[in-house]
Amino acid sequence: MDDLFFMQKAFELAKKAYNINEVPIGCVIVKDDTIIGYGYNKRNTLKNSLAHAEIEAINMASKTIGDWRIEDTSLYVTIEPCPMCAGAIIQARIKKVVFGAENKKAGCAGSILNILCEDRFNHKCDVIKGVMEKECSMIMSDFFKRFRRIQ
Repeated sequence: MDDLFFMQKAFELAKKAYNINEVPIGCVIVKDDTIIGYGYNKRNTLKNSLAHAEIEAINMASKTIGDWRIEDTSLYVTIEPCPMCAGAIIQARIKKVVFGAENKKAGCAGSILNILCEDRFNHKCDVIKGVMEKECSMIMSDFFKRFRRIQ
């Protein structure tokens, strides 16, 4: 299986978030071609600022593996990780991060900062960007257009 396959799975989760009026970001974590964790944004639903897609997926993957270190895994997320999520990715020792669209306002895999590749940390990730970029960007644009109409 390839990056596109797993990004499609993350995108399906982003659509779930969209359908419950959450910012449409989805994430899966993969080890040996098997999804071991997944999540989508639930900040409004759970009334919790920590309920980002990546954090949800990391929590599930850690439980699946039985350790906080989820080494030799790949994380697929529809939008570039924010500072909190990038920090959690480093702490979890995730090997590879694949994201769809850049996050020009909060992205920490190259847009604003590059926490995932910072030499001064004890762990760095391989980063691939732009997988399903158009679709991932479009669902975000659609969400915020709809959100502004509602308010």
